[in-house]
Amino acid sequence: MCKTKSINISIVVPVKNGMDTLERFIKGIQVQSILKDIEVVIIDSGSNDGSLEYLEAFEFVKVISIDPKTFNHGATRNFAITQCQGEFVFMTVQDAWTTDEHLLKRMLTHFDDIEVMGVCGQQIVPKRDDTNPHEWFRPYSKPKPKVIQFKDSEEFINLGEKEQFKYCGWDDVIAMYRKTALQQLPFETVAFGEDMLWAKAALIKGYRIVYDYRNRVNHYHHEYPDFVYKRTFIVLYFIYKSFGFVRDLSVPKSEFLKIIYRNLKYKVNLKWIIFNWKARDARHSAFIDFNKALKVSEENLDKVYSKVCSNVPQGKSYKKIINTKFKLLKL
Repeated sequence: MCKTKSINISIVVPVKNGMDTLERFIKGIQVQSILKDIEVVIIDSGSNDGSLEYLEAFEFVKVISIDPKTFNHGATRNFAITQCQGEFVFMTVQDAWTTDEHLLKRMLTHFDDIEVMGVCGQQIVPKRDDTNPHEWFRPYSKPKPKVIQFKDSEEFINLGEKEQFKYCGWDDVIAMYRKTALQQLPFETVAFGEDMLWAKAALIKGYRIVYDYRNRVNHYHHEYPDFVYKRTFIVLYFIYKSFGFVRDLSVPKSEFLKIIYRNLKYKVNLKWIIFNWKARDARHSAFIDFNKALKVSEENLDKVYSKVCSNVPQGKSYKKIINTKFKLLKL
């Protein structure tokens, strides 16, 4: 449990059976240059893999246990905020981690502007033996912070659906908030997309938000065809319902040729051609099936969504793949 001290930043992390990744997450917090001003608020949904016992060793961590049946991406985070001592709240997840010691300090500097209510960074795939080389982060330029604010709600509302969506790529894998902003504008009670919906509501309300992609956390899942199919369908459904348009997530035939080209360019194992080919095919199939369902009727789309995506799928870690003797060529 946290000892009483001056807390400036509360880090909120939903956890369930996170032992595969919690150690590197905690190490990423321990290297922060402002560690003395930080608390980590773990919202645990019934872990039984030793996660709770592991977390007990860290005085800057406090664990709040909830009934797994009550977990909800929006409502659970709202509850977590009530447990936070910090003036600022940093949202992330149990399998994201950083090696950047100044990450939180750099994000915090944006709040020197009293009108800034939130700062969002970028999740990336690190170059490691246990990650997909086609997804490795390969920056081409140095990003600059982008400040977004509209003079009134009408200015934002009058934008086209795609334009609105462009400003709402918010991400609770790496986002910092002024706590008062979350208290005044809590997350919606949804199973997916609470972060993007918050950004939309914040811009309508006139909040100033910042996208600063100099701030990054590592985050990765092996995305199998079934995972990709369901995840793509969920994303399409969410965007359609929340922003009113169908995002083009189709995969042109040229993309499959590019997979072969990139594999040769990066000089990686040929198994990644099959892995990525199947993943792209699953994404394209989800896009086609989504449009077919919507073409029948919106009611039909709702039924198909309920059938296909009753549960948001979770990606699998490479460690679990090895433990189950996963063979890529048999996918």
